[in-house]
Amino acid sequence: MADGERIDPWSSEQSTDYARIRDQFGLEGVDVSRLPNPGMLHRRGIVFAHRDLDVVLGCIERSDPFGVLTGLMPSGRMHLGHSMVIDQVRWFQQQGADITVTVADLEALATRGTSLAEGRENAINEYVHNYAALGLDPSNTNVYFQSGRPAVQRLAFTLGRRTNLSEFEAIYGFRGDTNLAHVQAPLVQAGDIIHPQLEEYGGLRPIVVPVGVDQDPHLRLTRGIAGKTHWFNVKPRKAGGLTVALSVQNDNAELFGVAPNGRVDRDTREEIFQRLKNSLAPMGYADFVANPKHGTLDIPGANLSDAGQVRMCVLALEREMGGMGLMPPCSTYHRFAVGMTGDKMSSSKPQTTIFMDDSIEEMSKKVKRAFSGGQPTVEEHRRLGGDCSKDVAFQYLQFFFEPDDSELARIAREYESGRMLAGEIKQICIDRASEWLTDLSEKRDMWEGRLDEFLAADAL
Repeated sequence: MADGERIDPWSSEQSTDYARIRDQFGLEGVDVSRLPNPGMLHRRGIVFAHRDLDVVLGCIERSDPFGVLTGLMPSGRMHLGHSMVIDQVRWFQQQGADITVTVADLEALATRGTSLAEGRENAINEYVHNYAALGLDPSNTNVYFQSGRPAVQRLAFTLGRRTNLSEFEAIYGFRGDTNLAHVQAPLVQAGDIIHPQLEEYGGLRPIVVPVGVDQDPHLRLTRGIAGKTHWFNVKPRKAGGLTVALSVQNDNAELFGVAPNGRVDRDTREEIFQRLKNSLAPMGYADFVANPKHGTLDIPGANLSDAGQVRMCVLALEREMGGMGLMPPCSTYHRFAVGMTGDKMSSSKPQTTIFMDDSIEEMSKKVKRAFSGGQPTVEEHRRLGGDCSKDVAFQYLQFFFEPDDSELARIAREYESGRMLAGEIKQICIDRASEWLTDLSEKRDMWEGRLDEFLAADAL
């Protein structure tokens, strides 16, 4: 929580002051110039913030492995808002990522009363079908169900030992009357986010999670828990470079040469630091400054940009020594697309959004009724122009339907000058949306009967 403001993953109302959210919660802005072939959502500033995206970009530059974790709630219908995440997942996949998709069927059962059988049918026929139509490649996409992957629950319990109710209260605002299913759900999500790093699911590598900013509490919780498991902490060095510091815990004290009385065995410490140097040697560092007594190894020649690679090296060593060796998840955050009525999109309120299987007629009626940024009369509109920041039809072109940046800019100029009327921009939106929905429907037909290609072995 910061200055009394909290991001709530379950709230129907969310702040859209993205600059303030970014600053208050320690997010970093996205530098589009660093992205290879940036997607439409990147170019238009809709993906506006991140945590540790530079780690993933380093993997892309070096062709190192990295993964993406995304999830779905198998209840309700898939709407346009959901497609924003898949657009980003597809972009990461095109840059070399493997994709893991969580079907939160246990959470749906606990919080929404959706049976496991109903959740499975909806997940595959509604969500996975549209994921396929939206362009995900099944060759390195694995869809699994929480109920069919016990490793997630085991990991959730293990990670749960590293947090407490006070932290949940600070992050989520939980109180004494909070439903216990809501308390349990974030821990299971932490297991979902972390588990692709387990050896049987791809091994140690950075995992990036693209989400709406309302989901950041789950990422903060997971990053914090992962950090508490670390045996080696990597941090900037005051005099330049990086420092690797030992984190002595109950389960590694003996390995780190700490006796029950607190005395440090120097020979054991020397061995630990030699192993650290050996693990970092492939990165080409020639100069190390070891302080076994204080448990630190300085790397003066390292840069801040090297921190991700250094962390990977020491996490691999931690695993060799018996630790968990978990990389904190990276994440990207996108702005919300406004609902048709000017409020938040919601599957439970059909009038607020366009669903993936809406007919052209249904979509057209919604767009025609959508909140407008035009003026009350034609005369005023010609004189004052429209407001693109309030106009739903324009924002749907911006977020979903108009891939050409120059054409979008032209429409904005025409509308804001008053030369284009509200009805005209709505018709453009209807025309583009008709093309988009027709193309999606045709691609869904192409994938009919082939959706098992996306399912992980434990989901078949």
